[in-house]
Amino acid sequence: MDKFNIMGFRKMKKESIGLTETNYYNLSDDLTLEGGGKLKEVTIAYETYGKLNKEKSNAILVCHALSGDAHVAGWHEGDRKPGWWDSIIGPGKCLDTERYFIICSNIIGGCKGSTGPSSIDPETGKPYGLNFPIITILDMVNAQKNLVDHLGINQLFAVVGGSMGGMQVLQWCVSYPDMVRLAIPIATAAHSAPQQIAFNEVGRQAIISDSKWNEGDYYSDEIPKVGLSLARMIGHITYLSYESMYQKFGRRLQDKEKYGFDFSLDFEVESYLHYQGESFVKRFDANSYLYITKAIDYFDLTKNGSLAEGFEDVKAKFLVISVNSDWLYPPAQSKEIVMALTANNIDVSYHELKSSYGHDAFLLEEGQLNYIISGFLSDIHVEDVMTGEITKISEESSMEEAARLMLENKVTHLPVVTDMDNLIGIVTAWDISKAVALKCSKLEEIMTKEVIVSKPGDQIEKAAEKMKKYNISSLPVVDNDHRVIGIITTDHISTLITRDIEKI
Repeated sequence: MDKFNIMGFRKMKKESIGLTETNYYNLSDDLTLEGGGKLKEVTIAYETYGKLNKEKSNAILVCHALSGDAHVAGWHEGDRKPGWWDSIIGPGKCLDTERYFIICSNIIGGCKGSTGPSSIDPETGKPYGLNFPIITILDMVNAQKNLVDHLGINQLFAVVGGSMGGMQVLQWCVSYPDMVRLAIPIATAAHSAPQQIAFNEVGRQAIISDSKWNEGDYYSDEIPKVGLSLARMIGHITYLSYESMYQKFGRRLQDKEKYGFDFSLDFEVESYLHYQGESFVKRFDANSYLYITKAIDYFDLTKNGSLAEGFEDVKAKFLVISVNSDWLYPPAQSKEIVMALTANNIDVSYHELKSSYGHDAFLLEEGQLNYIISGFLSDIHVEDVMTGEITKISEESSMEEAARLMLENKVTHLPVVTDMDNLIGIVTAWDISKAVALKCSKLEEIMTKEVIVSKPGDQIEKAAEKMKKYNISSLPVVDNDHRVIGIITTDHISTLITRDIEKI
């Protein structure tokens, strides 16, 4: 093992989740697309980290940006660097793998394992190329929804993403409002602006104009390196800021002491952009760049010209993060999201990263991100994690009915309620067993009438303390009129707060 790999291994052991691998899920049905038509035999590449709790309530979906992939954290065997967001995912980090079950999938249309233009078309046996259908952000999210369903998760604790990943976060909240508890869109927009569309179009034209592109049919020949490299150079400029470029390069010359007075590379910034373009060609597909940027251009969550109307069905609690030096997705676009959410009485907080990195700050400002996101995720209330669909029983119900409900719904606690859902008691599996032994016939004889409850606005730490104090594993959640609106269990919260709670 060389010196670099030894150092990398030590870093991995200390700061990362360790070695990981990519998994693949094949959709059982065709994927219906927003633009019409269907995509057949879809494969989704994904990685997961951490452990899904019994209630499957601690899952966080991470959505990647344009050139990202499923490998968001940890190390692949032989890699010289970890996943692209390893700085915030892992033990003790804001997306703590000792608390949360992290999922990240490669988008459809990409080129890192999920079905895209470079994949084999099942009807022709050849790469799709331009036969691949036009896709949208909604299509990407619908594919992710299939994966989440496959994992048996009914509701995501949070969805997080930056740039195009942030667009997916917003789309999740609009398309599947009941499936997202918390949403963290970073350095993004709810609809693409003309300037953003313009930069994407210039990048696409750079690829299309390459003589090697061959109408997208280049997979058996030479790839359009020049066009894709140029597209990346153009895009990369938008990821930086005036200040970061000046700090990083200034007007310094590259490997020379004076101007060449020709068209060779004179400045460090020129050499840097060429390097970015050349390295990008080695890891990304030109057709995927065309399809993904087009999906970004089409993205628009306004409804009848109103973003507030577009967000009218959203239910998630939001943390919106922008970057003060980001001119690709400036803070004004994030503030527009905040205003539209506020107009719908959605719980939303807003933070602006102070950084000279520009748009790339959402990948680089690990200190600020860990602090801000940790604060948001730790400020969790009972309503953020409780189960709203609960099994209840009336006081007039029989003992047999109570036992049947427990068996059918796999629950150990049944709130006893009036016709108006007001809580009057609770029956446990232990109570049923006791009733059989004592030959009790009525629920009233065995139910606990003085019930320990929680309110939706309580901090989950407070609920955990009650469970520990009274040695119980479940709390009915009641509103101000003492109506049962949910239930919270130790498994809901044990992985979301301090490890000591597991002792309850």
